[in-house]
Amino acid sequence: MVSIATIPAFPCNNTRSFPRHFLTRRSFSRHILTRRSTPPSFSAGTWRSTAITSKLKEKTALEYRKLGDSDLNISEITLGTMTFGEQNTENEAHEILSYAFEHGINALDTAEAYPIPMKKETQGKTDLYIASWLKSQPRDKVILATKVCGYSERSSYLRDNAKVLRVDAANIRESVEKSLKRLNTDYIDLLQIHWPDRYVALFGEFSYDPSKWRPSIPFVEQLKAFQELIDEGKVRYIGVSNETSYGVMEFVHAAKVEGLPKIVSIQNSYSLLVRCRFEIDLVEVCHPNNYNIGLLAYSPLGGGSLSGKYLDINSEAAKRGRLNLFPGYMERYNRSIAKEATIEYTKVAKKHGLTLVQLALGFARDRPFMASSIVGATSVDQLKEDIDAFVTTERPLPAEVMADIESTFKRYKDPAIL
Repeated sequence: MVSIATIPAFPCNNTRSFPRHFLTRRSFSRHILTRRSTPPSFSAGTWRSTAITSKLKEKTALEYRKLGDSDLNISEITLGTMTFGEQNTENEAHEILSYAFEHGINALDTAEAYPIPMKKETQGKTDLYIASWLKSQPRDKVILATKVCGYSERSSYLRDNAKVLRVDAANIRESVEKSLKRLNTDYIDLLQIHWPDRYVALFGEFSYDPSKWRPSIPFVEQLKAFQELIDEGKVRYIGVSNETSYGVMEFVHAAKVEGLPKIVSIQNSYSLLVRCRFEIDLVEVCHPNNYNIGLLAYSPLGGGSLSGKYLDINSEAAKRGRLNLFPGYMERYNRSIAKEATIEYTKVAKKHGLTLVQLALGFARDRPFMASSIVGATSVDQLKEDIDAFVTTERPLPAEVMADIESTFKRYKDPAIL
């Protein structure tokens, strides 16, 4: 296992002091300030962006952004790994990981529940594949993010003695200890709550159902459990996922009042097909002049829909895609209105000489509130296309392209809603 003594002293005490203003006044658009030749995992405390030149000499290099109030300089692409162990073999996973980090990505995202779809038989394989790759890598050059499951009555197999998963001290502790063991590391850079302990409308469900309200683990109790793990050096920073403005504000308030760690990130779905939920009010909460919480956007390609491969249902790419391999999975992207929107965005891309992937990832890349887009790939070719979309597409997208995107958005507002 990697010794914790080999990494710089954790700057996590910064999360306990809750300053009146987290950052000096600056707009979202100034997140990216300068570039360097290497992509460090740790910064010196300044909010800077850096760039890689290796293997990208003829292209605009990937950029790096400070993640919230942390000292993590995270690449604008984070590698998603949920297919490792289900759609990808260990060798394939290693090839994808190596290509990613050779081409400027310095962060990867996993979860105790992976791979997806969640199954007892495969649970943990993703972490094991990462661990076998990680042992030959300099640990301090990899930003490792993972997630502890939220409330679940169907995933008790993740714990030794539990009928229901909760985000309480015991569950958090067991989750982290098992994750550290599977990943064969002594620390996690970013620990996230995969989904809340309380009821929220999730995964395509648009409306909150008041009748589903249930008592939940107090926010303070959750933060105290994270504090213990931070004090032990097992976790550096904490974040949330699939959260709402209410949840973010409660975590921020509890941290401020109790002197507990503040969340530095939120991992929510965001793409051309899913915009409203973040843009309506979470964007204000997360603004650097307010609570400075970085967005890690998952599904920036809408579960693969914005690659265009599902428009021809008889194509080999569509047949191999997860939406067809796992019937019912991400059904929100398979509905006709989402496909209609995808067709319209394809027309926009073609009009401006772009591929649909370039349009979708260029849009996500340029959002002023974006810290990093989580991109998954089941092959090196897919990953290459995604990285190329970031580094070859004009930065920022021209005004006329954005105008056509907004025009289409007005006709198809969040079509991936069930």
